[in-house]
Amino acid sequence: MNGRSAQRLTVLQEALASGGTLHLRDAAILCGVSEMTIRRDLTTQPSAMVLLGGRLVMTSYPGATQVYDLTEQQANYYPVKHALCQQAAGFIEEGDTLFIDCGSTLMPLLGQLKSFNQLTVVTYALNVATVVSALPNVRLVLLGGLFYAASQSFGSDEMRATIERIGINKAFISAAGVDCGRGVSCFHFHEVAPKQAAIASALQCFLVVDASKFGIIRPAYFASLNDFDIIVTNDKCTSELLTDFRGRTIFSHSPALPTCEHAH
Repeated sequence: MNGRSAQRLTVLQEALASGGTLHLRDAAILCGVSEMTIRRDLTTQPSAMVLLGGRLVMTSYPGATQVYDLTEQQANYYPVKHALCQQAAGFIEEGDTLFIDCGSTLMPLLGQLKSFNQLTVVTYALNVATVVSALPNVRLVLLGGLFYAASQSFGSDEMRATIERIGINKAFISAAGVDCGRGVSCFHFHEVAPKQAAIASALQCFLVVDASKFGIIRPAYFASLNDFDIIVTNDKCTSELLTDFRGRTIFSHSPALPTCEHAH
């Protein structure tokens, strides 16, 4: 299976060698497989290609690293994200007030909340709020403001002060980029204030991130690695990247994990 997947990616990379883009539908036809198979190939094999608005492009294509598509992000590495959230959920205790940001990495964490009798979730993310609102055992605090459709989240000037007034036990933070020298970053600047406020206010802060994000720098910096108490990542991430981290690192264990060496 891995051999055929690699062959398909080679064919697609050759098709993009002269530049330009290739629609996902056309990529599937070229390889004689479904669009879902092409998506799976891109998330389970090292590749110099990414999906950008439904089109396949080389990572060097202008704008390829600056676009955030929530649907594509949710599909990427789902088994890995689920394994990370299983590890993160082990730190949640009855009665906790949790801050959960809008990253797709943390969506599997919400399914773990059903096993608790009493929790409070604070979020600025509509996708998180939609799931949590259906859980009778979880009290929801949704931070409002201007809605940003790309990330299904809200932003406002008052959000930082609101978070600071809430007693948060644990903050679960995701990231689109983690660089040992340049810190932890995300795509959207409106997320910086709530992430920073939650990190500063919470009794314990968790960075939940898969290894594909290491070595990546996104536009909006919001924290250094040592602003976190615990990093939950996967066991294919080389420990050398975390040598200066003073907190605790938890590694998940799941098949077909991406490796750090392919994140650069």
